[in-house]
Amino acid sequence: MESLNVTEKIKVDNSIVSYEYHSHQPFGSTSFGNNDEIRIGIPEIDNYTLPHESFLYVEGSVRKLDASGKATKDASATAKLQLQNNPVAFMFSDIRYLINGVQIDGVRNVGLTSCMKGYFSYTPHDIIKLANAGWNMGEDLLGQVVPTSTVTDVIMDKNGNFGLSVPLKTLIGFAEDFKTIVMNVRQELVLIRNNDDNDVLVNTVEEPLQLKIDKVVWRMPHLALGLREQLALTKIAGRNIDLQIPFRSWEVHEYPSLPQTTKHSWAVKTAPQLETPRFIIIGFHTKKKGKQLANMATFDNVKLTNLTVFLNGERYPYDNLNVDFDSNRVAVLYDMYTRFQKSYYGKEGEPLLTPKQFIENYPLIGIDCTYQAEALHKSGVEIRIEFTTKNPIPDGTTAYCLVLHDKAFQYSPLTKIVKQMT
Repeated sequence: MESLNVTEKIKVDNSIVSYEYHSHQPFGSTSFGNNDEIRIGIPEIDNYTLPHESFLYVEGSVRKLDASGKATKDASATAKLQLQNNPVAFMFSDIRYLINGVQIDGVRNVGLTSCMKGYFSYTPHDIIKLANAGWNMGEDLLGQVVPTSTVTDVIMDKNGNFGLSVPLKTLIGFAEDFKTIVMNVRQELVLIRNNDDNDVLVNTVEEPLQLKIDKVVWRMPHLALGLREQLALTKIAGRNIDLQIPFRSWEVHEYPSLPQTTKHSWAVKTAPQLETPRFIIIGFHTKKKGKQLANMATFDNVKLTNLTVFLNGERYPYDNLNVDFDSNRVAVLYDMYTRFQKSYYGKEGEPLLTPKQFIENYPLIGIDCTYQAEALHKSGVEIRIEFTTKNPIPDGTTAYCLVLHDKAFQYSPLTKIVKQMT
């Protein structure tokens, strides 16, 4: 018994002797306007970094524009203005992570993608911590626009100023899954600003506003190791061993305008052999994009009755869903939602959304493709979605399909060669 082990020695872990965050600034221009590229690099030096625990720090402000198009001194006139839930993500259209100039992972439509993934991944306790990143899941953002809430007051002051710290693992799959150090390579993070900021803002009226980013910093943990650990890693690098980078990438696909019918078939993509889908999330928007009056972080009910994902003819789920939103018969969809964390992370699920929140404002369909026939891993995988609705799809409805799929790279700390595994 442990209580009888009176001679047990004290264990002290000195494998890491220093763990410090270093701030890395963007290259060249300090302009962070719409459509600008923001490139932040970590130089190639003998270092050990931990991207999994890195984060973006973003400072900025929102100002109302006067009749001449100039920003006013404060935003007090826009008292009912809010930043969108997960606002920093909606400021960027693309995010890319590179090692030695080779793109390891990237996400398009960052705001929508990270929201869809976050609603399935996060717990209520996670959202408390992520309030510092601008996540606001208060009742005020559940599909309606009301005066600024207490949570939003913390995110943005009455003059429209904000400063947010966003964990990189909430924005890109590589940073979430790859939890070990990256050693002796050049790293870059590339951010592409959206062409406008209407999706970042939630307002009671459409009015001319300016969202200005004043500062973007990539805060990266730099580690100093104990002598034994440092010698071991130096030997690995000297033997020119390829180090593997396995993770699950987030890839969103968009059907811009669905036909106004009740039956739909969508050929999403053909995935390479090593990019096998593990989970697929589908959601719908009706006339929301680019409008301050709409909430891009919520999703619309199109009165779905059934949805099936086909991977080379294999169907997921096996049975028809047979749901009916009008009769509140959607328990199957919520059950699929609650099972995500157990399937994806291997932990007991603690869903973020209540059934009421899920049905009214986040009716997302999560399809678990974890278990697959061996034949699917021997060739490319064609992803096709078929779904039916009770009524014809409303005009201006967009469908989104988020594919969470396997991806793997390898790199050599000695030769600096980076390549995707095939």
